[in-house]
Order: sequence, then structure tokens, then C-alpha cells
Amino acid sequence: MNIVTELFVVTFKIIWSFLLAGARWFIPPREKCVEGQVCVITGAGSGLGRLFALEFARRRATLVLWDINRQNNEETAEMVREIYRETGSLDRVQELSLFQPKVYTYVCDVSKRESVYSTAEKVRNEVGNIDLLINNAGVVSGRHLLECPDELIERTMMVNCHAHFWTAKAFLPKMLELNHGHIVTVASSLGLFTTAGVEDYCASKFGAIGFHESLSHELKAADKDGIKMTLVCPFLVDTGMFKGCKIRKEMAPLFPPLKPEYCVKQAMRAILTDQPMICTPRVMYMVTFMKTVLPFDAIVTMYRFIGADKCMYPFLAQRKESTNNNESKTGI
Repeated sequence: MNIVTELFVVTFKIIWSFLLAGARWFIPPREKCVEGQVCVITGAGSGLGRLFALEFARRRATLVLWDINRQNNEETAEMVREIYRETGSLDRVQELSLFQPKVYTYVCDVSKRESVYSTAEKVRNEVGNIDLLINNAGVVSGRHLLECPDELIERTMMVNCHAHFWTAKAFLPKMLELNHGHIVTVASSLGLFTTAGVEDYCASKFGAIGFHESLSHELKAADKDGIKMTLVCPFLVDTGMFKGCKIRKEMAPLFPPLKPEYCVKQAMRAILTDQPMICTPRVMYMVTFMKTVLPFDAIVTMYRFIGADKCMYPFLAQRKESTNNNESKTGI
């Protein structure tokens, strides 16, 4: 095929992809069934990780929950078991399924690759091959760059970014062998654009998104179309992680913090329809696009108008006060 013909083919495929994307607005694709599939969720002990676990439990997936906090992880597992009991009773009444899903819990510090690799080996031995990997674990230091200890910066990078490398290296080989699986990266809108005062967090999320996109291209280059990738980029979620973050009061109603349940439901719809990327709310797509086309000074002007330039400062001040209070109590 000569280059001119190939150019026409490529142009047609690009236009066709736009048409298919538009069609999803009017004809929502069917959600795939994950009943009986094995789903690993990192950071499952609280926040979005716990909500992801409950959503997959309602769809009767076998859940493998990872968290550094054993108690919180067990609490999530008990919620999952309760859902299993409820859905199991309903299935027996309706004679829909004889499959009985299970939940497994593991204490794992995803910032340490040895912990990830050893825990993954336990999962393979005790549970079997996995079908879905939800890289959800995340932390924030809550310190200005020059006030942040190096150890906290390193931990933010390790948990929010490096851990994705370790989990992928642990589970991807079998997915490649079977040409089957789904990897989900729970990132953030702060991995698409930035604000002041959270340099380490933004850098870690930019890194996670870069890793996700590069791995997506690698799978396409290897013709491994059976392995799906979904990138989740929510706006600030009301989980308490960024408590105190504020923008200009007149603009606040337009950009409220997302309810965690809404965020996870939107993400689940994207995952179950093999959508490559989901930004919540949709205005985040526009913000990201504007960042790529506007001059930097124009972006700064917009930030200052919205109040986004220093929106993290109240959050950082609260964190600092809380840290000082804890240190005072420890000193007493």
C-alpha cells in the first residue's frame, strides 16, 4: 500500500473512531460480566478502594483486597461478604447462579516492590490468575515543597506511581500469555493539570498517567487486544484526602468536590464498557484541552480568576496545624 492510499485509510479510521465515540453518547455499550473473575484492588481499606470493592462484589467478582492497614481491609472484606450473602440469597431464590464468590485480604505496602512481589506470589498460589487489576492506592503529603521531608516525597512517588510498575510486572506476564485482563489506573485530574503546593502529588499522578498511556501503546503494538486499559481521572473527591481545599466562593458551586459514590459509579461504567479513559466531571476534558492550547500566562490568569492558583493553601495550612498539634501531644 503506497503512502497516499494509506493516508486515506488512516483518515477514514480516525473519522470512524470519532463517529464511534459519538455513538456511545446515544447508544451506551453493554457492560461486560465480571462474575467469577478475580479482581485485585490496592488501597481497598478505605475511600475509593472500598467503594470499588463493593461495586465489584455486587457483580459477584472474586475480590483480592490489598491494603497496608489490616483492620480497615478486614472491614471492607466483611462488607463484601455481606453483599455476597445478599446477592447469593437472591440468586438461589431466582436460580440464577451456583457460583459462590470469595474475598481474600492481604496486608501489602505497595511502596515496597518486595512486598508487592511476595504478595502477588501468594495471590497466584492461593487464588489463581487474576483478571482485573485496580491500581487505586494513593497518598498525599500535604506539605509545601520546601517544608516536605524527603522521605514523604519519596513515599508519595512510591505509592502513587512506582507501585503501578511493581503490580504490572507482577501480574502482566500471565495476562500477556492469555491475552486477557484489564488494568485500571486510578489517577487524578491533578495528573492532567496542576496547581501550587502539591508538587509531589502532581508529579506522582503525572507519572502514573504516563506509565498507563505508554503501557497502553505497548499492548497495542504487541496486538494484545484482549488486555484492556482504563484510566480514571476524577476531580477532587470528597474523601477527606484534600480536606480544606477551596476555590473562589463564587465559582465553588461550579466545581464542587465529587461524591465518592458518584465517582466510582462513573469509573465502573467506564471499566465495564472497556472505555480507555474517564474524566469526572466531563468539564475536566475541556480544562485539559485548554491547557494544551492556551499560553501559560493565559492559564495563570484563569487560575487566579477561579481561585485555583492557591486552592490548596487552606488544605496545606490545616495539615500543618494538625501535624503541629500531634507533635505537641507527643511532646507532652
